[in-house]
Amino acid sequence: AAMPGGARGLYRRILLLHRALPPALRALGDRYVKEEFRKHKAAGPAEAQRFLREWEATLIQQQINEDKQNLREKTVYGIQLTEEKLNDFRDEQIGQLKELMDEATKPNKKITISKDLEHKN
Repeated sequence: AAMPGGARGLYRRILLLHRALPPALRALGDRYVKEEFRKHKAAGPAEAQRFLREWEATLIQQQINEDKQNLREKTVYGIQLTEEKLNDFRDEQIGQLKELMDEATKPNKKITISKDLEHKN
């Protein structure tokens, strides 16, 4: 069974909220959301409901964080996952979260120019 019609609206709202992110985080978040929604397109009714409920909760938390940021002008991205929620994840999902965390926290690559190259004519 396909996910209920509310999935499309939720998907659009998440992508709309991502517009406020810095470009690199927006691209990463959009790609992640698209993959997750695509993977769950043919989910059974119970799994689809749980999937949508969790994304709805995430969306609400992101909006709350955005509102807090507007009040104190400090940027905060993401939400804390409780151990209980993490225990509900499949091994594949834990792996995806790890990849997402690694990508999001990757240091910027810096280009260095050696002195040998600077002095060549």
